[in-house]
Amino acid sequence: MAQITERGLRALVADWSADLRAFRVSWGKAMMWIFLVSDSFIFGSFLTGYMAARMSTTVPWPDTGEVFALHIAGENIPLILIAIMTFILISSSGTMAIAVNFAYRREKAKTALFLLLTALLGATFVSMQAFEWTKLIVSEGVRPWGNPMGAAQFGSSFFMITGFHGLHVTAGVIYLSITAAQVLRGVFDRTGNYQRVEIAGLYWHFVDLVWVFIFPFFYLW
Repeated sequence: MAQITERGLRALVADWSADLRAFRVSWGKAMMWIFLVSDSFIFGSFLTGYMAARMSTTVPWPDTGEVFALHIAGENIPLILIAIMTFILISSSGTMAIAVNFAYRREKAKTALFLLLTALLGATFVSMQAFEWTKLIVSEGVRPWGNPMGAAQFGSSFFMITGFHGLHVTAGVIYLSITAAQVLRGVFDRTGNYQRVEIAGLYWHFVDLVWVFIFPFFYLW
């Protein structure tokens, strides 16, 4: 019985290792791709639910250009904060790509620098989103169950979608900060494998890509 079990385990290991060689991808990268695909279904469900609520409501939907406007120099500038947030998050994809490039060159200091710069941009995005939430809750009276500007579904859709995305950005900031610390400590030098930086980059690019969909669907529609 023990011999049968041992042969079975050896066959299982051989089968899995054969797949690894066939697809030429590490388990870490494969698991991240699986996570991102599953996460994309969640975001897709949220956006689909938002579109269904938006099209089915009989109460006027608030004008996002007015709701998310900032009063600057005596003028209401529509979506200026959202535009800056979008620019910051898209720019962070560039710094993340540079970090991955330096990682494969084994340049520790530059890799950590651009990882931390990416994390800083992400933290700035989250801070601006917190300001946006505070403004809507305190100044505009928006709540998850209703708002004084129109359809009640607006509040629930906004807090659910942007909150879930903001949680991902916050997790990414922590993830990148930890990865930068590991780079500086030489963790990846000892293993000779900087692929963890690339895997972190996959997550961050996904977070940025999701925002590219949220921005037009929620703020421009």
